[in-house]
Amino acid sequence: MPIEKLAEEYKRGRRFFDSQDYVGAARILAQVVGAAPDNLAARLLLARAYYHSAQLGRAEAELRLVLERDPAEGYACLLLGRTLQRQNRPKDAEPYLRMHAAMTGE
Repeated sequence: MPIEKLAEEYKRGRRFFDSQDYVGAARILAQVVGAAPDNLAARLLLARAYYHSAQLGRAEAELRLVLERDPAEGYACLLLGRTLQRQNRPKDAEPYLRMHAAMTGE
C-alpha cells in the first residue's frame, strides 16, 4: 500500500475512533498495521479500538507488541494493565500498572 494511501487510511481509522465506532476503526487500522507493522502509533490506536470494542485478546496482543518494540510507552503499560483487569487477571495487570505509575509519578 503506498504511503499516501496508508496515511489516508490511518486518518480514516482515527475519524472512526473519534466518532466512537471502535469496531469500524479496528477494521481499518488492522489493514494499516498489516501494511506497516512497525508503525507504533497505528498499532497503539488499533489496540485502543480493540479495547473499547471489548476485543480484549486482540488488544492484549497488540499492546504486548507495542511494549516489545517500545518498553517505555507509558500509555501502552496503562492500557495493557486495564485490559488484563477487564479479563479478570488482576495479578497479571499489576506490573504494568506499577510501571505506568512509575513512569508518570502517580
